[in-house]
Amino acid sequence: MKVAFATQDLKRVDAHFGWAKNIAIYEVTPEGSSFLEAVQFDGDLQEDGNEDKLAPKIDVIKDCAILYVAAIGGSGAARVVAHKVHPIKVHQPEEISDLLVKLQDVLKGNPPPWLRKVLMKGQEKSFDFEEEEVEHG
Repeated sequence: MKVAFATQDLKRVDAHFGWAKNIAIYEVTPEGSSFLEAVQFDGDLQEDGNEDKLAPKIDVIKDCAILYVAAIGGSGAARVVAHKVHPIKVHQPEEISDLLVKLQDVLKGNPPPWLRKVLMKGQEKSFDFEEEEVEHG
């Protein structure tokens, strides 16, 4: 699954979603993680109420399952969730590498229900009719 991190320094989750200079994107599996891309944002990112600054970021993360942020505003969170991306707030700056390891460990074990749902993102619902047959009798 793809995971996005709001970051100023590309090392830690240390940025408010709307103010983040960078969004780092990784592919995460139970076996490991790999860096996919970092997208840099310019301009006046700290202008509150400027919803236009969110559109390019939403576009970058829309294929991700999870977004780690230091903070996110209400409208930003609503827009992220509308794209079926699960925002997770860290309470203090955390190393992206540490978060990746923690996430891999959770994936190896028994992920909580919200994460199982997130893992289904992007997988087309397919129906195997053989499984759906119900024996009457």
